[in-house]
Amino acid sequence: MKAARRERYGQADVIQVQDVDEPTVEQDELLVRVHAATVSRTDCALLSATPFIMRFFTGLSRPRVTTLGSDFAGRVVAVGSRVRDFVVGDRVWGINDMGARSHAEYMAISTADAVARMPVGLSFAEAVGCIEGAWYAYSIIDKVELGPGRRVLINGATGAIGCALLQLAVFFGASVTAVGNTKNLELLRSLGAGRVIDYELADFTRDEQTYDYVFDAVGKSTFAACKHLLTRTGVYVSTELGPGCQNPLLALLTPLFGGKRVVFPIPIGRKRLLEVLHPLAAERRVRAVIDRTFGIDQIREAYAYAGSGQKTGSVVLRLLE
Repeated sequence: MKAARRERYGQADVIQVQDVDEPTVEQDELLVRVHAATVSRTDCALLSATPFIMRFFTGLSRPRVTTLGSDFAGRVVAVGSRVRDFVVGDRVWGINDMGARSHAEYMAISTADAVARMPVGLSFAEAVGCIEGAWYAYSIIDKVELGPGRRVLINGATGAIGCALLQLAVFFGASVTAVGNTKNLELLRSLGAGRVIDYELADFTRDEQTYDYVFDAVGKSTFAACKHLLTRTGVYVSTELGPGCQNPLLALLTPLFGGKRVVFPIPIGRKRLLEVLHPLAAERRVRAVIDRTFGIDQIREAYAYAGSGQKTGSVVLRLLE
């Protein structure tokens, strides 16, 4: 089978598409024929091991997991002897942010990991295009109190996390102002944004409105830059550590003083995400926004584009028509 692999950390040029043996299935595992995966910010971070702290989990000098890919959608083609909840032919999806080895034609995954049956009615690309962004987005939503009357500003609303975050905030009844580029303003409105700010024409931090929550889905702002946008008890949340890893520290310190504060969104369990996302995706409350699709022989181009900061929504890797 074909698999996208790397032996060292780096950028897209370290990736090699190799012919390797299909993985063997242990007693509690599924063998999945991967139809689609995404090339995401998570995958780019795993490829380069940045920030450096990631290496304590992925391998200090060399990656422990050489086959790339962190999410997938595909069909079960074999099951281990102890597997009871899945059968051959099941359409499944899943995620492992430490590496699912899904940028390959076949992958093995334990049933104890984050794998579940896909929602009915979705294509493999539509299913996998929801997962990674929704995981981080719901990790934010899970730590705040959204509802009717809440005002939310989302910076970076056009990425995979931002698109999912926008849809989830609208689902929970919030009024959303979305920040994006000129070409994607209509997309943001179609996803439910009541108001949009074009960052190519205006600095969102100079907005005159105030918000209960400011969500930075791309990590390009700071609490200090956004603090004046918050109501008296408003909350700032970023998906990134921030300069000098300030966001986790501020999340510990700001609640001690009352008023405006920072929340750092440690991701929820991956299996829980699939349980939450399944009905939302099935009902199209959260839908994939797919920018481009690549084949496995274009894997370097896919990573280069995903890491460019220019993508809208998800970049999909097609492994089977």
